[in-house]
Amino acid sequence: MTITQLYYVLAVAENKNFTLAAEKCFVTQPTLSMQIQKLEEELGILIFDRTKKPIQLTEIGQKIVMQAKNIVNESYRIQDIVDQQKGFVGGEFKLGIIPTITPTLLPMFLKNFINKYPKIKLIIEEHSTEEILTRLKNGHLDAAIAATPLEDDKIKEIVLYYEPFVAYFPENHTINHKKEINPTDLEGENILLLQDGHCFRDGILNLCKTASNQENNAFQLESGSFETLIKLADEGLGITLLPYLHTLNLSEKNQQKLKSFQDPKPSREVSLIFPKSELKMHIIDALRQVIAGVVKGAIVFQNVEIISPLPKQK
Repeated sequence: MTITQLYYVLAVAENKNFTLAAEKCFVTQPTLSMQIQKLEEELGILIFDRTKKPIQLTEIGQKIVMQAKNIVNESYRIQDIVDQQKGFVGGEFKLGIIPTITPTLLPMFLKNFINKYPKIKLIIEEHSTEEILTRLKNGHLDAAIAATPLEDDKIKEIVLYYEPFVAYFPENHTINHKKEINPTDLEGENILLLQDGHCFRDGILNLCKTASNQENNAFQLESGSFETLIKLADEGLGITLLPYLHTLNLSEKNQQKLKSFQDPKPSREVSLIFPKSELKMHIIDALRQVIAGVVKGAIVFQNVEIISPLPKQK
């Protein structure tokens, strides 16, 4: 039994296809099939049911895959140990970021990070929270930046900062006489939302009791862009909520249309998340330190109320 054989098994289990798994492993399909067959013969069992389309794990195969993930992860840890002993902070590192964080946080830390750690090949992927969790567990991401808490016992979270929600109202709205608002001020408003799948949308739904009950409105739009929501609000078609960092990039005129919430400010918790296997922790810690250094001056809110990014259970 070899680690390479177990790696091939994991590839087939994920892709449910020998040819596709071989492509992902950069080997020929006969080579991959032969190695898995050798492992099955050595163990005296079948890991895969090849009569099913797509290929399925057998009952014992499911247990073997669970153990194989642990073994392959532990094998990667050996390189981690060597790198840390040598003081080497480098190599490939895959980082996932959710779309509502990428445009504001990434420009703040990326240049500093690559200048400080030029030997790290940082590969950044933008995904939904759900997709990020799947990729972390399958080993396709080393870490990610997402809204938390996620209540996943296979994932660790290190809080980076707390980012308040800020309301954006059109000009001449009746709320404009208030310096600060509270969530009850949003009742009865047409709240323009991001499309389904964004955890920021779920945070708004958890904050605003009436945001999900808008069937009687003249129209209902869900966009993937804060910019679109802002333009619609400017047309008097509703209001929207923005993450605090996004408001820093607005024009001076549009910043005058913002309303902060009273303390404790409803906020999202933004964290660096990674598997409990804690692989490449020296790079994760380097990333945390760089981000902490750049956000410290931009976000200093302490009196906050964390709004869950998880969708409400129906």
